[in-house]
Amino acid sequence: MKYVKEATKDTIDEDVRQIKALDPFIGHMALEQIHMGSLQPFIDARQAEGVKSRTINYGIQTVRRILNMAAGEWIDENGLTWLQAAPKIKLFPENDRRKPYPLDWDEQERLFSELPKHLYLMALFKVNTGCREGEVVSLKWEWEVEVPELGTSVFLIPGYEQGKGITKNRDDRVVVLNEKAKGVIEKVRGVHPEYVFTYKGRNVKKMNDTAWKQARKRAGLQQVRVHYLRHTFARRLRAAGVSFEDRQDLLGHRSSRVTTHYSAAEIWNLIEAANTLCGENPHKIPTMTLLKLKGQRKPHLRLLKKEGLLVGARGFEPPTT
Repeated sequence: MKYVKEATKDTIDEDVRQIKALDPFIGHMALEQIHMGSLQPFIDARQAEGVKSRTINYGIQTVRRILNMAAGEWIDENGLTWLQAAPKIKLFPENDRRKPYPLDWDEQERLFSELPKHLYLMALFKVNTGCREGEVVSLKWEWEVEVPELGTSVFLIPGYEQGKGITKNRDDRVVVLNEKAKGVIEKVRGVHPEYVFTYKGRNVKKMNDTAWKQARKRAGLQQVRVHYLRHTFARRLRAAGVSFEDRQDLLGHRSSRVTTHYSAAEIWNLIEAANTLCGENPHKIPTMTLLKLKGQRKPHLRLLKKEGLLVGARGFEPPTT
């Protein structure tokens, strides 16, 4: 069987999901019969279900990729391509995508105070490293790399592991630790032999679970998704004056630089950039999210300040540094 994308477990699984959704609409058709018109019933059905344009585009992209490969790469026994030419398949403009919602400091306190311990630690790590959810839940101790010149460590997250993509762009990624992220790591060190973040002896499969959804509801922040912690980190770095290049590296964005081969001086520079969010009074850092609707419910804050870090509402102390 020929797969649409590079043959890794996660991409194969995604191909299968999309093809299963498309099958009732075009599964009976020959390749020559598939075009934008024949895809319209699939599009109409998905829109009627309230599916967003981005999700519909995933299916359309799968069809487009198959048709392009059939016209340009796949060869039959006579040396001819499966299609003479691929039809033009257009994607929908994604005007209905959710707008990012970076948290301000008060909102972060409100939300974090409602989280159970394991989610609190993961959220605190995420908002101080900009890691994606998949990177946080997959984080392993074997990926920790000591930097003896600096008396610290970083995490080198592989793009792939056992055929599964770990990072979004499938490139290896260096995660540096500011003081708060380093404190989280020391708090969970030794709890589990393999995974950094666990719950009841097992690695956490996802952060966006029932506990997260209930916590954000209690905090009056139902609109906040787990991914917005990454947006929050990025916006705070920008507001603190961190350069575009350093923000790229801290967020693991693909660039022309070889971002897994840093000197100690370069790592120190990134740590210092990330530490701009851990000053004596980080609340003075603008969040660049001033244009928000007023009147949101503000529940009683069950947080105290302790040496610049938060003490959570669930009866535990977050890490100190």
